[in-house]
Amino acid sequence: MARFSIEAALRGLAARERSALSRIITLLESARADDRAAAEIVLEQVLALRAKREVPAIRLGITGPPGVGKSTFIEALGSHVLSLGLRVAVLAIDPTSQKTGGSILGDKTRMARLAVEPRAFVRPSSAGAHLGGVAARTREAVLVCEAFGFDLIIVETVGVGQSETDVASMVDTFLLMALPGSGDELQGMKRGIMELCDLVVVNKADGDNVVRARNTASDLRSALKLFGPRAAGFLPHVLLASAALGEGVAETWGSVVSHQELLASTGELLRKERNERRHFFRVLLLEKLSASFEAAHRAAIQELELAVLEGRITASGAVAQLFASTSAEG
Repeated sequence: MARFSIEAALRGLAARERSALSRIITLLESARADDRAAAEIVLEQVLALRAKREVPAIRLGITGPPGVGKSTFIEALGSHVLSLGLRVAVLAIDPTSQKTGGSILGDKTRMARLAVEPRAFVRPSSAGAHLGGVAARTREAVLVCEAFGFDLIIVETVGVGQSETDVASMVDTFLLMALPGSGDELQGMKRGIMELCDLVVVNKADGDNVVRARNTASDLRSALKLFGPRAAGFLPHVLLASAALGEGVAETWGSVVSHQELLASTGELLRKERNERRHFFRVLLLEKLSASFEAAHRAAIQELELAVLEGRITASGAVAQLFASTSAEG
């Protein structure tokens, strides 16, 4: 992206032009060296714009298993927030095929109504090889959406099954969606997803599912009590909803707002943001160090990798030998 295009995109961002927002996120997602350099220039200006906000945006992470109705629920929640006169951005992460490297990127289709709203923005991105249920540059995209002026920024993860630590670290409130009858399955994740979530929404609580949904909610409340309160003394809420019917959506938004207010009043919101910045710095540092080290010692790495493949040395032995030789060189 040429320098004058960067300047034009930044002017567009300040003027709340969605096309400029899309161009900047595309730049951030690029792996090209020249684009990464340009992205750093953009991010400096983004941070300056973000600092001018009087009221911080609410960052909401949403995860859940396939078929739970995340897209339908997000569209219903987004529409409700729009009805309150607020702005909504959705950063939806689609899984990437490990065989072909392709992604469906179908969230604009699944959230068609929300995607055309002038005060909303839906951006699907590929998870690529990045773990944690989010794309590699999701954190940067969140910053850009904050600078744009969105009041609610929703990060939809790939789904339960991958590590959700990354998305939980970059949002204020982490919401887990569950299906009626899935209480036992989710309780089996106690040391993972159940420890991270601030809210649980049992979706599709309608028709013949109502009783099962209530039982699931009861089971999940009992399970969550085992972990005690989250930060600032907040005990995770378990809510029932039917995104298809629009039921439970307003109540969910009320819980999100209450959680945000509690975090802000106790200073926990600032602490979470500082920890997120530290975590992001460490992630980028390790990414850069890894790439730099591999580039500097590619031949030795390839030789040792072949030895591991042929069974002539163990993986741990190869790593130890590599670092011993590089230390000697230094």
